[in-house]
Amino acid sequence: MAENAYRITLAVAGFREDDLAITVEDRQLVVRGRQGDDAGDRVFLHRGIAARAFQRSFVMADGVEVAGATMEHGLLHIDLRRQVPDTVVQTIRIGKGERGRT
Repeated sequence: MAENAYRITLAVAGFREDDLAITVEDRQLVVRGRQGDDAGDRVFLHRGIAARAFQRSFVMADGVEVAGATMEHGLLHIDLRRQVPDTVVQTIRIGKGERGRT
């Protein structure tokens, strides 16, 4: 990855892309997962993380924005990039002052 690129990876095994929502509001990145209740009349001995709703929040620094998100092999990758501000050079003219006058 580049110097100004970052990645957040979450394990979301059992979730489909449609079950996940990624939002950014006021520098807060929020990832929510919610599956539809299609269990019917099945009985479970154990339901792991894949069957639970979740929410994870991340506070992003100034200048960081979401570049995109991908999902592969049960992992959700959220790519971030930091915008480097342009360098601004300004020349200040030095004027002659009138010292000692009242």
